[in-house]
Amino acid sequence: MKPPIDATQFGSITLGGAVYDHDVLVCPDATVKRRKKKLSKAVYGTSHTISLAEAKYVYHQGEGAETLIIGAGQYGRVELSPEAAEYLERKRCDVVLLPTPEVIATWNKAKGKVIGLFHVTC
Repeated sequence: MKPPIDATQFGSITLGGAVYDHDVLVCPDATVKRRKKKLSKAVYGTSHTISLAEAKYVYHQGEGAETLIIGAGQYGRVELSPEAAEYLERKRCDVVLLPTPEVIATWNKAKGKVIGLFHVTC
């Protein structure tokens, strides 16, 4: 069972009682990993645009996932690159992208094989 999001604020997210002060990737098996922002920074110079390489890495962590839920930061600054969006569409992986505070209810209610990627700052 995936850890619920208890809370988020600028710079942190609380999952199942554990506080993380960095971006996280939550796999379908409930494993929480540090987000590999370098995969996007190498292409765009920022982690605010998710690159194709990062999308492939994220999807591979939950191969066959039906949904990727993205917390786009406290102010919703993260976006998918067109290539990343196209890749996930080809994999038939639905994407929900909302500011991190707004995505909490969606994540906590989500069923099935779901991946979470949560940006904790801007």
